[in-house]
Amino acid sequence: MSTIRPRRSCLYMPGANAKALEKAKTLPADVLLLDLEDSVAPEAKESARDAVAAAVKAGGYGKRELVVRMNSLDTEWGHTDLEMAAKSGAQAVLAPKVTGARDIERLSQLMKDAGAPAEMALWVMIETPLAILNIKEIAAEAHRTHLSTFVMGTNDLAKEYRARMTADRLAFQTALQLTVAAARAYGLTAIDGVYNDIKNPDGFREECEQGRDLGFDGKTLIHPTQVDDANRIFAPSPHDVEQAKAVIEAFADPANAGKGVLKVNGKMTELLHLDEAKRIVATDDLIREFAG
Repeated sequence: MSTIRPRRSCLYMPGANAKALEKAKTLPADVLLLDLEDSVAPEAKESARDAVAAAVKAGGYGKRELVVRMNSLDTEWGHTDLEMAAKSGAQAVLAPKVTGARDIERLSQLMKDAGAPAEMALWVMIETPLAILNIKEIAAEAHRTHLSTFVMGTNDLAKEYRARMTADRLAFQTALQLTVAAARAYGLTAIDGVYNDIKNPDGFREECEQGRDLGFDGKTLIHPTQVDDANRIFAPSPHDVEQAKAVIEAFADPANAGKGVLKVNGKMTELLHLDEAKRIVATDDLIREFAG
């Protein structure tokens, strides 16, 4: 199960870039994804692993959540990446290319064998057609493994699907919605995929809004300039927080005891809305806490 904390902005930082690892200490991202996979050339894999291990050990990242993205276990670097991450002090390890429940079992067991603390989480990339077809079985492993978070790998899905990455992400709607549904059914966090066009902030904001409306908790990012917009869009709006507090107050009023439906600020409100109101207020409180 996923620890409750803000994950609005999950910024990939290349493990081979010492300046980037240092700059990350100053960025307002909720999560730093310290990458050993796509952003690191084969000849730099080992040195990047050492650099990430040293950076996590040295600290200085404040309340930011640190996640090490390893190489696949099918590569020559994957097992050593996982062993390093398990002992690094990072909050989680992010594994690519999972396709089914057995991958989760294997990764979680390897984490335990490597000495990962019980609270260390397993995040996995959802980036293959088999992962989408098996998403329910993958999510169901959360109750007995380290699994806590799904991260969409939309670029890899586009390649595997042979699909075009259009502005509305039409080709990926089923994959996105199934992933969110499985995450919600089994208590996982769901993080949306990256937006590639750094020079198109309007397009980025639109895709963030789409991801938020689909139910994602946050978005993976490829550039620091995307952090502020992601933080704003994936946070409850001031209006939503105000309405949520009003809903909570209305149901707490002794005069409304035993009532299942109330009118709050002109809106018909049921007990199911009370649960959502509590989640919104708790999320807003956490964001303020982590920003403080």
